[in-house]
Amino acid sequence: MSFISEFKEFAVKGNVIDLAVGVIIGGAFGKIVDSLVGDVIMPVVSRLFGGLDFSNYFIPLAGQTATTLAEAKKAGAVLAYGSFITVSLNFIILALVIFLMIKQINRLKRNEPAAAPAEPPPTAEDILLLREIRDSLKR
Repeated sequence: MSFISEFKEFAVKGNVIDLAVGVIIGGAFGKIVDSLVGDVIMPVVSRLFGGLDFSNYFIPLAGQTATTLAEAKKAGAVLAYGSFITVSLNFIILALVIFLMIKQINRLKRNEPAAAPAEPPPTAEDILLLREIRDSLKR
């Protein structure tokens, strides 16, 4: 088998295509979670903690006196631990949502009715009987 035909066989397998679709949907889902955390959850957390804005929490490493993270990054190196807190919250929320989705899918799978048992294969006696019926119908 040539390299190209092997690659073609690999690339069109269902698993590879399923993986590609999963990665694309995962990327889009990540953007939704980022928006959920940044636009919905973090403002509520900020309000609960007296107006804290995690995105501007940083430690200047180059002696900057900037008040925002963007300004401090322009002036030199910073330790942006507020961004790390936000990304960590994104991860926790994403993991929780995926856990709840998988839990729901597993619950639905358990509630599906079992398939009806298949009929047993015909025995030698059944085959002989069917042959006799066929032969008598031919007459």
